[in-house]
Amino acid sequence: MNDPLVAQLLAAREGGAKLPAKVVEGLSRARIFEVQHAVAARLGPVGGFKVACPPDAPIVIAPIMARDTYQTPAEITVPAGEEVGIELEYAFRLIASPPDRDAPDFEPRLRASVELLPAFELVQSRLADPKGAGAALKMLDNQLNGAVVLGEARRDWHSLDVTRAEARLLLGGETLLDGVARVPGGDAFATLCALVRALGDHCGGLQVGQVVITGSLNGLPWITPPTTAQGHIAGLGDVAMTLTTA
Repeated sequence: MNDPLVAQLLAAREGGAKLPAKVVEGLSRARIFEVQHAVAARLGPVGGFKVACPPDAPIVIAPIMARDTYQTPAEITVPAGEEVGIELEYAFRLIASPPDRDAPDFEPRLRASVELLPAFELVQSRLADPKGAGAALKMLDNQLNGAVVLGEARRDWHSLDVTRAEARLLLGGETLLDGVARVPGGDAFATLCALVRALGDHCGGLQVGQVVITGSLNGLPWITPPTTAQGHIAGLGDVAMTLTTA
């Protein structure tokens, strides 16, 4: 497609000018998904999706590039002086093709089609003012996704209560989370179900091996690297990353 937003987003990823707030003018949901698709076609393959189900608002969907997906412990370089966010999350990875969304046994079949992992999302933006951006502008920018770091997967996760998490997060020498955390939307698996029902073939659809992240357990703390991050979710394990600058 020839939408100028595609070129602007790609240029911003390469160190060019970041998108001003005024690009939100005339920004429909359909156009957002078209731009996401075009950017993913240039940067792909797609490695997964991030999703959120805000109350009284449409589902939020954004692709994650495979090249931005890491295994723990990860070392990631970010531009010097750039603020980033760090989120500890539940992630699901597809180990079998998802069932048809209209199947009467959709949920149990989907539950059997995924494994569960602890994950960090590194929040980075191609927007000039990511903190002040509205929902449409954030989704245009792949919901501010910069990278995902994955811990070890657990296939026998079904006894875990993914409506909550006993979790710990340390950034540098500071403890940001240590105890029971709220799961965004109230249920990580329900959020996954909502994505599978809504996604269709957007950016190629959900494929075996792809990852879905389901929202931050610790809010969105903005920090300026370099730093280290260490996370733990009870019943799953650890995830770690080191952020360096260049």
